[in-house]
Amino acid sequence: MAGLSLKHIYKKYPGGVTAVSDFCLDIEDKEFIIFVGPSGCGKSTTLRMIAGLEEITEGELYIGDKLMNDIAPKDRDIAMVFQNYALYPHMTVYENMAFGLKLRKTPKEEIKRRVEEAAEILGITGLLDRKPKAMSGGQKQRVALGRAIVRNPKVFLLDEPLSNLDAKLRATMRTELTKIHQRVGTTFVYVTHDQVEAMTMATRIVVMKDGLIQQVDSPQTLYDKPVNMFVAGFIGTPQMNFINATLEKKDDGTYICFEGNALRLPDEKAADPAIADYIGKEVVAGIRPECIHDEPIYLETMKDNVIDVDVDITELMGAEIYLYIKIGEQNAIAKVSSRSQARAGDKIQVAIEAGRIHLFDKETQRYIIH
Repeated sequence: MAGLSLKHIYKKYPGGVTAVSDFCLDIEDKEFIIFVGPSGCGKSTTLRMIAGLEEITEGELYIGDKLMNDIAPKDRDIAMVFQNYALYPHMTVYENMAFGLKLRKTPKEEIKRRVEEAAEILGITGLLDRKPKAMSGGQKQRVALGRAIVRNPKVFLLDEPLSNLDAKLRATMRTELTKIHQRVGTTFVYVTHDQVEAMTMATRIVVMKDGLIQQVDSPQTLYDKPVNMFVAGFIGTPQMNFINATLEKKDDGTYICFEGNALRLPDEKAADPAIADYIGKEVVAGIRPECIHDEPIYLETMKDNVIDVDVDITELMGAEIYLYIKIGEQNAIAKVSSRSQARAGDKIQVAIEAGRIHLFDKETQRYIIH
């Protein structure tokens, strides 16, 4: 098995278009790392450069300790699983999974052993005689994974492999992929635009925008300590609320002031040296929807941070309700209990957890404090 190292990787196309800029990343052996970002951010291009399907314009790619820039895709000891499965329709599942091994002149008994072993891991032993047209999307996805597993590659590359599945099956396959990663014990590099997939499966996440890495961290660190407004808004469902505000220092503490409201920052946050330069200036307050509450117990225990809002729309999500609210002239979303009595058109009070507010520089969009 092997880790990967990408050193100052660039991908430039004719006409001056740069798809990936100065991409530097070390991926450890057996990691499950996920590239995430909006369409066009360069994540699939980076994956294709690792696979050898795209030429690297500048920089160096190492798999293990071997430079791979000029090595053909078939010699890189990687396996790629595509969004559209790419199965041969005229072959059975067994033949699809065995095909790559046959090309390598692997002995028949070894092929049989590997295919049956992979089928067992994936729970598709009963499908080995079927052809792709007689299978569901989830089953085809497992076959595509099986075809990769039988090769025992150093690195698995997965390009949005769950995007063709329905919501329920995607949730199931997320769990299955995590189990497969643990059982196979190989490095996984996975591309998706779905931050839920990234948060639930990855050991580390690479957040990309416009061909540049924004942040590389564990899912929890990305959620708790985003380095800028883009990462803060991309990670979390619903996305973080951004409220234009001013920082003001009063005799009894430091306050975030917006739309006629003043939220008192906890003393430990107010004591952060980074705050000092922003007193009296405009900032952006980042408030996660789950940090806004309308239940009486919160309104009672957090009296200092209760504000008035107007409810525009409510969305029942089962275990919770999304309240689309207006704070003065600014819009926000609150993620509250399904017991909430709030309805569209209501004027209600909500309590905000000031201790979990993030502050960002309005110009650079970099974080000030978490």
